[in-house]
Amino acid sequence: MKATTNNTRLLLTLGVLAGPLYVSVGIIEGLTRKGFSFVHHDLSMLANGNFGWVHSSLLMLTGLMTILTAVGMRRALREGPGSKWGPRLLILYGIGLFLAGVFRADPAHGFPQGTPADAHAVSWHGGLHLLFGSIGFLGLILACFAIARRFKVAKEKGWTLFSKFTGAFYLFSFIGIAVGSNASGATLGTVILLFSAAVVLGWAWIAAVSYKLAQESSAP
Repeated sequence: MKATTNNTRLLLTLGVLAGPLYVSVGIIEGLTRKGFSFVHHDLSMLANGNFGWVHSSLLMLTGLMTILTAVGMRRALREGPGSKWGPRLLILYGIGLFLAGVFRADPAHGFPQGTPADAHAVSWHGGLHLLFGSIGFLGLILACFAIARRFKVAKEKGWTLFSKFTGAFYLFSFIGIAVGSNASGATLGTVILLFSAAVVLGWAWIAAVSYKLAQESSAP
């Protein structure tokens, strides 16, 4: 029993670490890659260029970490609302991240350098990147609402609101970037910043819930 608990906590620890890893490495990439702008370019575009393999590897690694985290969540939740579908949907997010790393996003909006500012062509690998990324994002959004049901039944209002807000904000920003990704100027900057904020919030939610469940699983 103790070994099972330790394994569960180890899996959940991956969920605590995955978000900070993705965000910190992504920021370093964005600050050091010439021509990249956090206002005009989505982080997935960092998979292009000489050091594109770094971001592709980051997506695949954090995707695997998320899948393992979901396994830990399933063990920790055991029974009740959200105990099955919450982890399953989070696995979908992890798979989406991994495959989004396998299939590279297309260059756009002048990045990497030499790419036309008005380039919007979608290649086969860029199309698959968008497809799997979208499936993964929807998985995370639905996972937030599934886990929120569990917190609601447990009468944990703060966690319920946190989960619902994360899911709703992620959905809003996802629709925004899907509709406005081909825009320019202030509109493009707004949708990218909103989506970046949603990505950070989503990772924060995964980390917080993973930590909470890890603490609960080790309690008598």
